[in-house]
Formats: sequence, structure tokens, C-alpha cells
Amino acid sequence: MSLVGKKFPSIAVDAISEMGDNLKINIFEEATKNNKKVLLFWYPKDFTFVCPTELHAFQAALPEFEKRNTIVIGASCDTNEVHFAWLNTPKNNGGIEGVTYPILADTNRNLSNILGILDIDSTEYSEETDSVIVEGSNVTFRATYLIDETGKIFHESVNDMPLGRNVNEYLRMVDAYTHIQEKGEVCPANWEAGKEAMSADRKSTAEYLSLN
Repeated sequence: MSLVGKKFPSIAVDAISEMGDNLKINIFEEATKNNKKVLLFWYPKDFTFVCPTELHAFQAALPEFEKRNTIVIGASCDTNEVHFAWLNTPKNNGGIEGVTYPILADTNRNLSNILGILDIDSTEYSEETDSVIVEGSNVTFRATYLIDETGKIFHESVNDMPLGRNVNEYLRMVDAYTHIQEKGEVCPANWEAGKEAMSADRKSTAEYLSLN
């Protein structure tokens, strides 16, 4: 079920800072109390392969997100201890040393379960052990959420494990949404900052199409 247009779940999750400080972060409150947009991106596992390329890509773009009044936060189901070990592993050894934004440690999977982004093939209750058996990795897909200053989700996307994200597309999405907020216009296909947008009516659409 899509969560676009809905408020992001208001739930506090364990997290860690670049310095190793243990934190509790509520994404909804990060947006609403700071009057900022939030980009939250989930990745499957620490110490893996595509994942560090994404964390470094978001880090490289951090100044651009900051210019756009947007907080970047990473997330997985690994523990704070594993996150910190990875943060202290050099880039040339597959680590994420140099990443400065906080990383959620959703070890109890409370938030990822609410969002429905866990890789679970099936669940089965075992009467013998009085427990639920999970088939699947039970780690998150590459899910990304953009949340506005009111805590509303205005974009979500979910990639399968092998598919790394294009960070520039999220910058474009933030630009487009900010344009909509400020100008009251709608943004057509392939819109980028500085390009013409449209009014939400037939005349404006016809004029735009005749010129593009």
C-alpha cells in the first residue's frame, strides 16, 4: 500500500551519529519540529556491496540537500554497533568512513514493518514452537521516502536489492516539490529547476505541449 500523501509514522527509532553517539530519531518530528524536508533512505545491510556506494553518493550530495532545507538520514536493520564499525572502515576497504549524516538502527523492525519494506516471502505460525517462522531475508529493500515540513510523504520508491539509486533524481524531486509549494504550479515530465512549469488546467497543458 502506498503511503504517499499520508503522514510519516511518528515513531522513535534507535540511531547513531558519525561520532558514535547513540540517538533516538523520530523522522516525523525531524521534519515538523525543524521545519525541514527529510530524505530517508533504507538499504539492506552494512558491509555489503551496492550499499556503500549509495551511502557515499548521498554524502557527496549532502551540501545540495542542505541548500534545499533537506535533512538526509540513512537506515537499515543493523545495530548501532555494526553501523559504527562500518563508519570506522575506510572507503578503500568497502567502508563508509566520512559519512556524516545519522543512520537508523531499526533492529526491532518496528518502523520498517509499518512501512512494509521488509523482504519477507511468507510467515508461518508453528504450534510446536509457538513462534512465527519467517521465510526471506527480513531485511529492507532499497526504499526511499521524501517527507515535507508537515510530516507528509510526497515521494516514495522501492528498489530491489541489486538496483542502486540515482541520487540526483531525489534532488530533482525536492526541487519540483518546492516549486509546487512556492509557485502553486505543477511540474511536467522531466522538469528541472529553472525550466517552465504549468498551471493545472487544459490551456496551460496545451501551451506547454505546443512548445515542447
